[in-house]
Amino acid sequence: MVYTRKNQRDLTSAERRKFVSAVLALKRSGAYDEFVRTHIDYYVSDGEGEQRLAHMAPSFLPWHRKFLLEFERALRRIDPTVSVPYWDWTRDNTPAASLWSDDFMGGNGRRGDLQVMTGPFAYAGGRWTVKHNMTEGRFLTRDFGRPRAPITLPTKAQLDEVMRETVYDVAPWNSTSSSGFRNRLEGWAPGRGNDRFRIHNRVHRWVGGLMLGGASVNDPVFWLHHSFVDLLWSRWQQRNPRAGYLPAQPPPVGDSQYGRIAARDEQMEPWGVTPAQMLDHSAIYRYV
Repeated sequence: MVYTRKNQRDLTSAERRKFVSAVLALKRSGAYDEFVRTHIDYYVSDGEGEQRLAHMAPSFLPWHRKFLLEFERALRRIDPTVSVPYWDWTRDNTPAASLWSDDFMGGNGRRGDLQVMTGPFAYAGGRWTVKHNMTEGRFLTRDFGRPRAPITLPTKAQLDEVMRETVYDVAPWNSTSSSGFRNRLEGWAPGRGNDRFRIHNRVHRWVGGLMLGGASVNDPVFWLHHSFVDLLWSRWQQRNPRAGYLPAQPPPVGDSQYGRIAARDEQMEPWGVTPAQMLDHSAIYRYV
């Protein structure tokens, strides 16, 4: 049966409680930290000379769709009524949004060490110890708006501009692609400082703390953010039914991207599914 992913602002108090409980149960089992480890392992940038699947590549969207789906399946094994809600950051775009309440995601980090002290994922509560990280930190951190280098969340107008793209992706299939829906939604752009980060990337930057970099899955808001990114891709697919995943064929031998990206029918590790297999979610879930 097809289930529904809802806007987090429309969840009932019972639905919020069930989602949090399932996430905490997954954490207690150790399975949550395996998702963190996976994202760290597949967080490969342009300059590393390795295959890129999760970021800076055409497979950014199908890879995260599969990643999100696997996480959701793990939650639903704990509670079959749970699905991953989405966070529309063009609407709920301040620290006062209900998203950050004490019964859901918790609030901002405190001054000094940026440690989150409120909500179910606060280290002080004893239920959320960070095990896989890029540093030695053991607690969840956030730095809303990055006051030392201020940044705002993406606006609806900025997102609408991205949604007007009509081609999925373009060569050279990385963070320097000058157009194409994938790179513009992922949010790599020319410039320095905060100008380099748009849309999806900008949200990670705005939350700050552990939401920066490969260990971002340590913050449960990661899933709500990527649920919205997936919704945007789904809407874009509906608007552009003839605009398929690109590249359809692997780059040829001698191309700088040969062996470094996944074409439409090439497998994406660690699951062995192809981008083509992740293009249609209508038989599994829908958005409202």
